[in-house]
Amino acid sequence: MYNTLMLIAYKQKLYNSSKNKHIGKLLRLYGICYNHCIALHKRYYKLYKKHLSFYTLKRHITKLKRTARFAFLKTLGSQTLQELVERIDKAYKKFFKKQGRPPRFKKIHSYKSFTFSQYGYKIQDNIISFNGYAFKFVKTYDLVGKPKTLTIKRDNLGDYFLCLVCEMADNPKPAGGNSVGLDFGLRTFLTCSNGTQIASPLFFSKFLPLIKACNRSLSTKKKGSNNRLKAKLKLARLHRKVQNLRKDFFYKLANSLAKQYSRIFIEDLNLKGMVKLWGRKINDLAFSEFVASSQTAQIILICTGSLERKTQVVK
Repeated sequence: MYNTLMLIAYKQKLYNSSKNKHIGKLLRLYGICYNHCIALHKRYYKLYKKHLSFYTLKRHITKLKRTARFAFLKTLGSQTLQELVERIDKAYKKFFKKQGRPPRFKKIHSYKSFTFSQYGYKIQDNIISFNGYAFKFVKTYDLVGKPKTLTIKRDNLGDYFLCLVCEMADNPKPAGGNSVGLDFGLRTFLTCSNGTQIASPLFFSKFLPLIKACNRSLSTKKKGSNNRLKAKLKLARLHRKVQNLRKDFFYKLANSLAKQYSRIFIEDLNLKGMVKLWGRKINDLAFSEFVASSQTAQIILICTGSLERKTQVVK
C-alpha cells in the first residue's frame, strides 16, 4: 500500500447578491485585457510570423499597469492576469501544433471566468473574500485538501460559481478484488463483461421537442428586446437542466460501480470520429463525461485500444 496525491474539484454556487455586480465588473476588465493580448498576438505574428512568448507578454502586462489607459490592471490580481496570459499562450501552442483554432476576440460582456493560483483569496466557512469584497456561497459539504487553484465562473444564466481545486492524499484500492470490463454502445450505454446491461436515459433526446420549441420562440423575438432576453434565459435553463440530469446519472452510476469493483477495464474510443459518424447521439451519450465522473469517484480505469495498448491509472 502506498500513498499518492490526487486533485479533487469542488463547485459551489455563490448566493445571488448585489455584491455580485462587482464580479461582473471584474470580468469586463479581464475581457478588455484578454482582447488586448489577442490583438498583440495577431500584430506580432503579422510582423514577424512568430509566436509571442508567454514571458514577453507577461512583462508587457507589467508595463501596461504604469500607463494611464490601463491603470485599471492594478485592481486585478497579478496571479489572475498571469493565468489569463497563460491561457492564451496554451491556446496558441495548440493552434501551431494544428490541434485547434487560434483564440479569437471575445465580447467583453461575454467573458466568463478568472483564476487565482494559491494566493489572492481567503475562504472561511461559507464566505470567500478577494479584491476587498466578501461573498457567501452555498456550502453543501466540507472542503478538504490543500487549495491549488480557484476559479470564479459565470454561467449563461448569470449565476456565479466558485470552482476550487484541492490536493489531497489518496489511498488507492488494492490490486486484488473484483474486476469488470465495460463496453460502450449505441443501443445500451454500458455492457459489462458479466452480462449486465445499463441503458442510457438520453436526456437530450427526451427534451429535444421542448428545446426545438424554445429555439423557434427565440428566433421570432426582436434582437435587443426584453422578450428575446427572457426566451434566451428560458432556453439556457432548459440546457442546464439536461446537463444536471446527465451529471446526476453519471455520478450515481460511477459511485455504484466504484463500490462493486476495484478495477474497471474500458476501451479507448475515438469520440471525434464517432461524432462524425453518428452525430448528436454520441454527444447525448457523453461517454467522456462519464469517464470524468468515474475519475471523481476514484475508480481505477485501465484503457485499452484496439490498435495500441496502454495502461492508465486515473486517480
